[in-house]
Amino acid sequence: MKKLLTILMLLGLLCGLVHPAAAEEESESGLALPRMVSLRSSLINARSGPGSRYPIVWVYKQKGAPVEIVAEFELWRKIKDWEGAESWVHKAMLSGRRFARVSNPGENNIYAKSEQNSRVVAKVEDGAVGEIDKCPLGSDMCLLKFDSVHGWMPRSALFGVYNDEVIK
Repeated sequence: MKKLLTILMLLGLLCGLVHPAAAEEESESGLALPRMVSLRSSLINARSGPGSRYPIVWVYKQKGAPVEIVAEFELWRKIKDWEGAESWVHKAMLSGRRFARVSNPGENNIYAKSEQNSRVVAKVEDGAVGEIDKCPLGSDMCLLKFDSVHGWMPRSALFGVYNDEVIK
């Protein structure tokens, strides 16, 4: 019965008859929806539907880039990327490791401490991807690692972490 309900919900979602929020109430994996994950490989085919028979609509080539899972169907995850594009990928192509993508245009400061008036240790361009070390409770900043550089950046400059999310 659950499988039939899921199929009907998916068909309604694909046809635009059901609002996506209705499908997000319960995930097949038991994990929260939506949630952030990252791309496991540097070559991932994204499809128009949940299965290998659906056409490839996009190819992701940035390992570690953050995406948001917005729906699930069996072994397939509907993801939303940093540009808002939605597509389906096999769950094996996703990782629970947390990364963030710099979304502010131009150069962005990486700070020594979790305050924007602290010393700037480096600068990164928009589109750079760093691994999230932590995003403390009540802080507007997250500690990230870009190769050998560790530093703090404002959440508002990042895609891959929610505004009030705590990452330890």
